Amino acid sequence: MLRSSLFILAALSLLFLGVSVSYAEDEWNPVSAGPVSTWTAPLCGKGKFVTQPFLFYNRTRGTFNEKGHYNPLDNGNRKYQYQEQLFAQYGITDQLEIDVQTVYQENYVKNADGKAHSDGFGDSYIFMKYCLHEEKDNTPHIAALFQVKVPTGKYEHENTDKLGTDLMGATSGGGSWDQGLGLIFTKKVKPFMLHADAAYSFPQKVRVNGVKTRYANYLNYDFGLEYFLPKGLNLMLEANGFLQGDKRENGAKISASDIKYFMVVPGIGWSNDKFQTLLSYQRVAIGTNTDANDAIVLTCVYTF
Repeated sequence: MLRSSLFILAALSLLFLGVSVSYAEDEWNPVSAGPVSTWTAPLCGKGKFVTQPFLFYNRTRGTFNEKGHYNPLDNGNRKYQYQEQLFAQYGITDQLEIDVQTVYQENYVKNADGKAHSDGFGDSYIFMKYCLHEEKDNTPHIAALFQVKVPTGKYEHENTDKLGTDLMGATSGGGSWDQGLGLIFTKKVKPFMLHADAAYSFPQKVRVNGVKTRYANYLNYDFGLEYFLPKGLNLMLEANGFLQGDKRENGAKISASDIKYFMVVPGIGWSNDKFQTLLSYQRVAIGTNTDANDAIVLTCVYTF
């Protein structure tokens, strides 16, 4: 896993350092809400406070099993979710910003055992971004990322009557504190803006329902492409990937407990200097031990 993450980081560096540009940087500086999950390397700026709410409607159409085979939900079964997510940025200096993210979710399930609904807070995140290199000539904007996942979502002592809807913590490591490091790249090639990032995270040991659990380290990698049109419009295409190995319980490796998925995300946005919006569609195309989800996402950005 570590070797694959280093390979992806190296490939991103070569990809973006090899991109050429044929315009003066100060002649074209478009604004947008950015991709949904892919990071953007430029910082918000010293003293600026930026808020970005997200609204998700997420529907599960089936699951990908331990061999990656797709199994649709049985007729009459339903599983869906609403998420209200808030992401906020504050520029400490022009080179350093701190970000926080929190989410409130409503989970719904209907199957042969009945139907259930639960709501509550999911896991929260604290991020720090540091500018390593500003975009110049043929080189991209590069930022370093440090992140901590805070286990604010319920991850144990589930109520059997709730059919699993009351578990709010991340499936990649419910209950664990995860520290992560990453790199972010952004490059302007008019009329396009390209983004890429990779972050490697290290979950800590946690006790889940009395079982000592160690979730495997995991890698998030993302690619985003924005195409800017006249009158503030832009089109967006994004790809998000996730890789995590088998977990351990009481020291024993649980085989076939790894998680993988790859998601594609097209979208359309409108922006001006103060306010930016984006409407997008997410689809989990392939995966292992994960839900096959489709989601509609609406987000906007406002700078104070």
